[in-house]
Amino acid sequence: MNAPRVGFIGTGNIGEPMVERLLVTGIPTSVYARKEEVRQRVAAAGAHLVDTPHALGECDVVVSCLFTDAQVLEVCPPIIECMKTGSIFVSHTTGSPTSLRTLDTLATASGVSIVEAPFSGTPDAVRAGKLTVMLAGDDAAVEKVTSIVKSYAANVIRTGALGTALPAKLLNNALFAVCTQLTLSAIEAAQTLGIGEETLLEVLAVSSGGSTAARYIAASGKDARTYSENLPRYLIKDLGSIRTVASELGADISPLLAAAQLGPMDLSERGEVLTAP
Repeated sequence: MNAPRVGFIGTGNIGEPMVERLLVTGIPTSVYARKEEVRQRVAAAGAHLVDTPHALGECDVVVSCLFTDAQVLEVCPPIIECMKTGSIFVSHTTGSPTSLRTLDTLATASGVSIVEAPFSGTPDAVRAGKLTVMLAGDDAAVEKVTSIVKSYAANVIRTGALGTALPAKLLNNALFAVCTQLTLSAIEAAQTLGIGEETLLEVLAVSSGGSTAARYIAASGKDARTYSENLPRYLIKDLGSIRTVASELGADISPLLAAAQLGPMDLSERGEVLTAP
């Protein structure tokens, strides 16, 4: 059986290494990218370049790794309209279920399946094939997509029907924000007690108070303040998304959101990084 032809859009920090992994595992992949340097890199890796997003509609599976809902709603509908009956559109964007439902309505009219596929991990995790991806949607479509996603993911978790993967991912991200804030606060407190940052992180690495957040800080090779400087851009977006999702679903997550504000990073919607250790 021939491998499905994959189309890919959204070749950013995560998307480009995803494309690299697809090609390394022998999956024929067509790519739309705006930046010439990205086009050159993925072409050198073996990707087939297309000149317009809707040209990806000829593929069996189209994977989108765009950053925002606005980008998804601007770029993806014309692609879906060009896709053939029986094909699958995969969205890696962490956003709102409302946007996903908009795509699903459009796709259903064309006989196209939507698979929701938010992820957790870093570009290095993608390159190592160790990303975590949550999949939701029609069982047959999810089954077909799983073999493709495993090119760059070691953990592929099926969460159920369309609309269940994004809330699972966003709850994870909210907890990561809480753990990061508390870890930064602990580092700050440790320094006032004469305990060095590296020493505390070494303790946390093998003790009950440790977390993925602490491990990320330790692995970054940076001091906690430098490490935390770029986080609000992503965490504020994710916290805003989970507020929207919770509101749509009628869920009360106010204690979780309140806990995410307890630390040196200002993660309010208009926040900036405060003085971190």
